[in-house]
Amino acid sequence: MSRRRYVARGVPGGYRIWDTKGGRWWGDLYELCPDDLLTELNGAADRARVTALLKRYRALKR
Repeated sequence: MSRRRYVARGVPGGYRIWDTKGGRWWGDLYELCPDDLLTELNGAADRARVTALLKRYRALKR
């Protein structure tokens, strides 16, 4: 059974994405974890799709 590579974890102030393979936080801190990002992380966790979603939410924060 394989482990998921990326998981959303609650941290003080919101959620961050933990890279289980790299052993580090990946991406930005989110006050609220967007539903489509959480669905992707809990599903296929395709790196390209996760990256595209992160870029979209990062642009919305500006």
